[in-house]
Amino acid sequence: MASLRLFRTLRLSTCLIQNRALHKFSVNRMRFLPTTNLVNTHANPTRYYTAEAAAKVAKDTTSTPETPVGQSTKHEFQAETRMLLDIVARSLYSEKEVFIRELISNASDALEKFRYTLLSDSTARESFVEPDRSLEIQISTDKQARTLTIADSGIGMSKEELISNLGVIARSGSKAFLEQLKDKQGSDNAGNIIGQFGVGFYSAFMVADKVEVFSRSSSEQIGHKWSSDGTGSYEIQEVNGLQPGTKIVMQLKMDCREFCDEETINAVINKYSNFVGSPIILNGKKVNTVQPLWLMDPKSITPQQHSEFYRYISGAYDLPRFTLHYNTDVPISIHALLYIPDGKPGLFELSRETETGVALYTRKVLIKSRVDNILPKWLRFVKGVVDSDDIPLNLSRELLQNSALIQKLGSVLTSRILKFLHDQSKKSPEEYLKFYADYGLFLKEGIITNHNQTEKEDIAKLLRFESSHKDGGLKVSLDDYLANVKGDDKTIFYLAAPSRALAEASPYYESLKTRQQEVLFCYEPYDELVLMQLQQFKGYRVVSVEKDMRDDKKAADLTNLGDDSLKRSEIDELTAWMKDKLAGKASTVNATTRLENHPCVVTVEEMAAARHFIRTQSHQLSEERRYALLQPQLEINPRHPIVKKLHKLTKSDPQLAELLTKQLFTNSMVGAGLVDDPRILLTSMNDLLAKALEKH
Repeated sequence: MASLRLFRTLRLSTCLIQNRALHKFSVNRMRFLPTTNLVNTHANPTRYYTAEAAAKVAKDTTSTPETPVGQSTKHEFQAETRMLLDIVARSLYSEKEVFIRELISNASDALEKFRYTLLSDSTARESFVEPDRSLEIQISTDKQARTLTIADSGIGMSKEELISNLGVIARSGSKAFLEQLKDKQGSDNAGNIIGQFGVGFYSAFMVADKVEVFSRSSSEQIGHKWSSDGTGSYEIQEVNGLQPGTKIVMQLKMDCREFCDEETINAVINKYSNFVGSPIILNGKKVNTVQPLWLMDPKSITPQQHSEFYRYISGAYDLPRFTLHYNTDVPISIHALLYIPDGKPGLFELSRETETGVALYTRKVLIKSRVDNILPKWLRFVKGVVDSDDIPLNLSRELLQNSALIQKLGSVLTSRILKFLHDQSKKSPEEYLKFYADYGLFLKEGIITNHNQTEKEDIAKLLRFESSHKDGGLKVSLDDYLANVKGDDKTIFYLAAPSRALAEASPYYESLKTRQQEVLFCYEPYDELVLMQLQQFKGYRVVSVEKDMRDDKKAADLTNLGDDSLKRSEIDELTAWMKDKLAGKASTVNATTRLENHPCVVTVEEMAAARHFIRTQSHQLSEERRYALLQPQLEINPRHPIVKKLHKLTKSDPQLAELLTKQLFTNSMVGAGLVDDPRILLTSMNDLLAKALEKH
């Protein structure tokens, strides 16, 4: 029953998360690093290691002539069933290669414990064996023997620690070390310790038939060997000739022999553990040569380092256009180094199926190279690194728990990116406009797909449009528009058109132009959808001029039309007659005072949505069904010569008047962008011309 309860407890633990990292060093990590760690990204990997030195180190740490002493003793895992070991070692991780990440992280923890103890305990230097030894991780491969060896010169383990740390599954020695620090100091204080769950070591059994651990505590003269084939028991034997630290020798399975290949191991280290603080030496060569720039002082990083790191982290060949280096501990711990590419996005980047380009690290160890729930999809063009001690991970450290903390992390980063881009638009407006030309589509996607009005308005600060009050080619922001608002009208007007010439000639713009009302011109088909979705900005309504015309009650006041207009009775006769001839097409026909140079226009309830519908779905519906959905309203100008002549033709030549009415309506629909194929103009226009020329 005890075994069953333990099994259930561990199985449940795989679904839980560590909500907060337990401790953080109060002293900057870089103070503890030996200077040999700070290798420039373009440095020679063997810069600090001669062939002779490398051979000696490899011999000392991975090929020590250990001498067993006495008989080994056999022990059972406290979590004793093979099924339990299978769950931890074989079913927990999605990829076999992550065992290298886990074992390197354990080795790094051992080095950190030694380094921290040496600095914090005044008696440690006297009690430790070789206190000034080089602190590093040695890895060696042997294809003939089919073995992989990972060794560290860290704190090491005594016999009792081997039993307690490796004999009990899901007991984390690193976590216990952190708890001891907290008890002693009463504060968070160990940000470089990676281990949390105590299961990473057992990932070695995914690839190995047998695992041997040689370890000697830094404060003891004798070492021990721990060995197991992962079937539920292990043996411990005393060993002479061990160097202080820990060495793990794995006898690889036949189907996992690729892990005794140097290139394979190098690639996995480069992927997961390249930024581990201590040197990693693979077969005599230092392989972790790229610096974790996100943890360095931003002022100390050169443009060349940024360029090289950007290429490393993104796999791209261009240069970063903008660089955002962001560090904060409030409300959560975040170390981020983000880049916006200089090159234009390709078709692949434009697709929403593309993953975001931000890699997620925790304590400098890669969790995921592409993370979708840290930054929103519309920011998928951003490349870089996010490192946080506070990220809640599942037991395998491969998945993120969807929690309020993750949402908070995403919200903080998104807000910081938006603020950064807004600052760039002020500091370097020309460079920002180049960025906007290339990546403005992503910002607009952010508004359309967002449900948070505050965030939509933050994105909207970055939008740029031409203005009716500025020369062609000059673009303004919504804040620029508000700076010029006069009076109490809390409205931002915009007009969608294919070009500036067509926008200025639009019938919808006439009355606004007359009263010198500023209007934003939108030339891209999706711009009006963006502004329609935005709805408001800083308390101002964002309204299309077409909708403003439709909702303008004053325009329906026909009491002062003037002598050059149809009379009120004539207008009523004409609108009723036209509505009858346009039955099934125009929902209503009204007169308006907002037109001057155009005979008529068509308005619908939401012009942007209607145009989008016409472009994408209208071909699936019959003409009758399209008009029933659109409910177009025809607005006529009672002062226009064509409209006045049309009124006369309704009595003198009804057939010609009907052709003219239908042509005016079709023209207005085409002008409003509510016709998917403008070639329909030709048939009705030819009929009208033929009828008009009958008398000639």
